[in-house]
Amino acid sequence: MKIVFMGTPDFAVPCLDILVRNGYNIVGVITATDKKGGRGGKRVIESAVKKYAIEKGLKVMQPKNLKAPEFIAALKDLQADLQVVVAFRMLPVVVWDMPPIGTINLHGSLLPAYRGAAPIHWAVINGEKETGVTTFFLQHEIDTGDMLMQEKMQIGADDTTGDVHDRMMELGSKVILASVKKIESNDYKLKPQDNSKVSKAPKIHSETCEINFDQPNDKVYNFIRGMNPFPSPWTILDGKKLKIYKVKKGINVPLIEPGNFTTDGKNYLRFFTIDGFIEIEELQLQGKKRMPIKDFLNGYQFES
Repeated sequence: MKIVFMGTPDFAVPCLDILVRNGYNIVGVITATDKKGGRGGKRVIESAVKKYAIEKGLKVMQPKNLKAPEFIAALKDLQADLQVVVAFRMLPVVVWDMPPIGTINLHGSLLPAYRGAAPIHWAVINGEKETGVTTFFLQHEIDTGDMLMQEKMQIGADDTTGDVHDRMMELGSKVILASVKKIESNDYKLKPQDNSKVSKAPKIHSETCEINFDQPNDKVYNFIRGMNPFPSPWTILDGKKLKIYKVKKGINVPLIEPGNFTTDGKNYLRFFTIDGFIEIEELQLQGKKRMPIKDFLNGYQFES
C-alpha cells in the first residue's frame, strides 16, 4: 500500500515516524513551505515534518498552492493508495479525493466535539476533564467525515494545553498506526458523526488571548492554562502587555474588584477575579525576558 503523508509541526512527526518504523511505503511527504526567521529574518526555518522526512530519505514536496497543476500532476505520479493527514491545512477536493482508498485525518478531539483549528486549546479553556483523538475520512465540510477510530484521554485539573498536546501527540501516533492497519486489512466499519453533538474550536488569535478577570476564578484559571504555552494569555500592567505563563489560584478574601492587583513587591503579584485571585508565578513583560515572579519584582517599579 502506497501512502502519502501530509503534515507540518512537531505534533505530526510521531505519526509519520510510527508508519516508517512499521515498514509502510511512504511514497511522498507533503509539508509547508520554508519560512524566514531569526534575527533579521535571514534564517531558513524548515518544518519539523520536513526535517524528519529528509533524515529518513523520504521524498518531500512543499507546494505553495495545493491546486497548482504542476503539484496535482506530481501528486498523481506518486500513485498513492491512501493519504494520511496530521496537522496540515485544508485540502481541495482534487487532492483529498485522489487516492482510491481516500484520505484520512487525525483530529485532536472526540469528534464531533471541538471541530476546528484549536481543539486542544478550547477543551482546556472550557474545563473539560476528557478529550481524545479521532481518525476519519475527509469529506467536503471540515472535520465532518465518517469516523474510523477514537481513543480517549484525560485532562488533569492543572494541565496546560502544552501538557495535553504532548500526551496527545503520542496517543495520536498509535491511533494512526492502528487506523492504517485496519484500512490495510479492510477490517473496519465507519461511524457517521452525530451532528446534534457538534461543538466548535475556532482558531486562536492574539486578541483572543486577553484575560478577562471579571469571571469566576476557575474560569480564569482554565483560560490561562488553556492558552499556555502558546500563544500565551496576556493582560495589561502599567500600560504594557504582560504575558502570563504559570499561575496558581486562591480565594479572594476580602472581596476586591476584578482586574485589580496587589503585590508585596518581593514575592507575589495577584490579580483578582469575581471570587478569588490568580497569583502569577512566571511572566514576561513587553520588551523583557520571560522570568519567575521574584526576579520580575526584584527589578520592577510599579507606577503609582
